[in-house]
Amino acid sequence: YWGCIEDHPCLHFEVCYYQAIDYAIKHGLSRVEAGAQGSHKLARGYMPVTTNSLHWIADESFSTAIADYLQAERAAVDDEIEIMTAYGPFKKSQHEEQE
Repeated sequence: YWGCIEDHPCLHFEVCYYQAIDYAIKHGLSRVEAGAQGSHKLARGYMPVTTNSLHWIADESFSTAIADYLQAERAAVDDEIEIMTAYGPFKKSQHEEQE
């Protein structure tokens, strides 16, 4: 991890995830953003959510190509979020199970 010459099991998870959760609890925050991607985050209590970003591309033809790609990417990400949410670590409420 980060150039260590010693082995520190789970250091990444402690620094990047557990400390953020601990901080949020101590300071009354309602959510913690763990960043994009990573099914390993499910086991650590981070459920997938849709996020947005905004970019301006100066080259119109490149912008069109990116827009075409993103249209397909959105559908794939939505599918992945649905699948990962179904395998999340949290118990479903009776209301959620009936939907």
